[in-house]
Amino acid sequence: MPVPVPRQRETPATESGQAVLHTAAPPASTGAGVAQATPQTTALTLLVIEDDPAGGLTVPEILDADGHRIRLRTARNLTEAERLLTPDVHCILLDLSLPGTGARIPVAAAGAAGAAGAVTATPTATADPQLAVLHQVLRLAPRHAVLVLTDEDDAERAAEAVRVGAQDFLFRDELDGRLLSRAIRYAVERKRADIAQYKLAESKLRAQENARLERGLLPTPLLEGSDLRFAARYRPGRSRALLGGDFYDTVRTPDGTVHAMIGDVCGHGPDEAALGVELRIAWRALTLAGLCGDDLLATLQEVLEVERPCEEIFATLCTVDIAPDGRRAGLCLAGHPAPLISRPGRRARLLPYENSGPALGLLPRARWPRRQVELGGTWSLMLYTDGLIEGRIGEGKERLGQDGMVEMINRHLDRGLSGEGLLEASVTEARRLNGGELTDDVAVVLLSRSEG
Repeated sequence: MPVPVPRQRETPATESGQAVLHTAAPPASTGAGVAQATPQTTALTLLVIEDDPAGGLTVPEILDADGHRIRLRTARNLTEAERLLTPDVHCILLDLSLPGTGARIPVAAAGAAGAAGAVTATPTATADPQLAVLHQVLRLAPRHAVLVLTDEDDAERAAEAVRVGAQDFLFRDELDGRLLSRAIRYAVERKRADIAQYKLAESKLRAQENARLERGLLPTPLLEGSDLRFAARYRPGRSRALLGGDFYDTVRTPDGTVHAMIGDVCGHGPDEAALGVELRIAWRALTLAGLCGDDLLATLQEVLEVERPCEEIFATLCTVDIAPDGRRAGLCLAGHPAPLISRPGRRARLLPYENSGPALGLLPRARWPRRQVELGGTWSLMLYTDGLIEGRIGEGKERLGQDGMVEMINRHLDRGLSGEGLLEASVTEARRLNGGELTDDVAVVLLSRSEG
């Protein structure tokens, strides 16, 4: 249903939008008159919505803060107002007391301004018809400041107009150029502040939602019934992100085997993070379905080939299957750094990494040998991504590397660190040696077992 608008006069509105309004005479101190200000790109423009500018509202001459005359436009109705509402309009002045603005507007046609964050009340069948027109103006101009003009004895309606969404109200009998100029500037700045506050709140809400989503995508280890202890550290390389292209997981299958994996999708963006989550979930599902070793990695490569955004994307992976007795494990490497093992009374060292296979997504029909490793009775096994070892040490180009990482871990072990403390100290030292935050994603998983 079309929106009823105030009656139209026979004389068409000025096409340029710069309709001439009746203005009060300038103060005597200004002399014969005020010189027309040179148009400025920053000059304020006021759109006045009234049904009869020839004999209705009288707008006093108004100047901006620089002494330039504020440009005026008039619209006879909402249809003309919508046409004249160009981006250079800064403020709208709506006279609630003019004849015609009180025309009732159907509820279905009355909307609320929401695009700029203004909270407005939806008009009801018995709503004040003058405020119903304000609703229409707010709907047409959600990003513009709005002033309402009314009689002094109508203060309650004026206050309600501000609650609905107007930035301020003015009384007709007190209207003068100085007051109107100040009100326009105040309304414009308040609207800008409202929009900025709305965008900030929206940004915070989106960040909170993203944080909750990313935390939910991080894995929960399934180790019920196992005597292994689990610890992990995760630090994405993307600024203000909680999830990167690195991924890890640990599950225990019904036969008592503990399966652990860690992987790294090349790249650091949200697409790589999403692909990492997909690979982790696929790994968990395939592991619980009974696959391991070469069969599991071949299937994961198929998943990667289907889900990756381009053929250049690949992922490295390390999987460890720890036997139910905890004394041995099967190791598969797909282009990934070998895990580190430490035992009481021995120096920590890397597990053998000969005969490792290629990264997932590089070679079709590739194979990934599975190597048996003796763990012993008491041990700690650390899986990590290359973000931990590729940080620089000092101001030169030298990187920490696997050998430097092994030395670092041994120093922390000599201090008696283990579990969460060992991982936290290792990541902190890697950052310190790098001279600041590590640019690559970092994921570290530690599985430990004590015999007896």
